[in-house]
Amino acid sequence: MKLKLIALGHNQPGWVDDAVADYSKRFPPEWPFELAELKPEKRAANRSTEVVLAAEAERIRAQIPRQALTIALDERGEQLTTRALAERLQGWAREAPSAAFVIGSADGLDADFKTSAHFRLGLSKLTLPHGLARIFVVEQLYRAISLLSGHPYHRD
Repeated sequence: MKLKLIALGHNQPGWVDDAVADYSKRFPPEWPFELAELKPEKRAANRSTEVVLAAEAERIRAQIPRQALTIALDERGEQLTTRALAERLQGWAREAPSAAFVIGSADGLDADFKTSAHFRLGLSKLTLPHGLARIFVVEQLYRAISLLSGHPYHRD
């Protein structure tokens, strides 16, 4: 199953890019990982947050591979253990050829986009900066796949 992280936001600190790049190259060939970084829409006094998020959602949809499952990262989404994430990935791999995990901009994700997602995943009850959320997602995906393949990276 191909895994894609679509993240709004650009110009992340070097340590964020370095960490994501480090984990990205660890994925096995049967679970390839890709990051798509999108520039957020410009905020302006004459554009409501809803209009901005809807425009971002259209650009996000254009990045989602055909027949991919969409997993929206949302603070109100379901929180999983690493083992539960691994089980979900295993199940999703039977349903679709790829999965797209989506991190929204500073204002989050469009409400319709979240509703249409196949799954809403909450990373934490804490507020995370976008750079840390990226690292968190890629590390947990790697950890879950390591668990599925019997690699000793994960320890319960």
